Amino acid sequence: MTTVLSVSGSPSASSRTNRLLRHLDDRLVAQGHEVIPLDVRTIPAQALLGADFRHPAIVEATELFARADGVVIATPVYKASYSGVLKALLDLLPQYALTDKTVLPLATGGSTAHVLAIDYALRPVLSSMGAAHIVQGWFTLDKDITVRDDGSVAVAASAAQALTQVIDQFSTALGHGPVLAAAG
Repeated sequence: MTTVLSVSGSPSASSRTNRLLRHLDDRLVAQGHEVIPLDVRTIPAQALLGADFRHPAIVEATELFARADGVVIATPVYKASYSGVLKALLDLLPQYALTDKTVLPLATGGSTAHVLAIDYALRPVLSSMGAAHIVQGWFTLDKDITVRDDGSVAVAASAAQALTQVIDQFSTALGHGPVLAAAG
């Protein structure tokens, strides 16, 4: 079983980015991966902004990255780039924290004007951190993500199909095909 670290770079617990990522985690679990969620917003701001490498939350996050075989990084796009809280965490990780990792970058935003944020803002950072393989990422419009009254997520059909494809490609790159594990 491979271990996937699922990192939400959203500063908000109720964000569409965070909810979409947790929805996608379910597919990875169904494919036989162990998924460990990490919400960057839960790391104390003082540790992130004060660059406290020895803070227990930073040490734990660093250990989670080291343990993972693959990493999914999801972020809302702000001003044509990934979120500041995600930047703060990535800055505190060891330079080559993604060495030998397969990485899937995901982004959400309100406009297609931000669709290239993955390739021009996030991918270079992930590459500089030693990612062995950065699979094709995906940008999802906020309007394609609906949070139902019960908290579950509905994704517009066209976006859902594309997200399924990138998740399955990520799973295949980790050594698991897109065949879902039998329920039972």
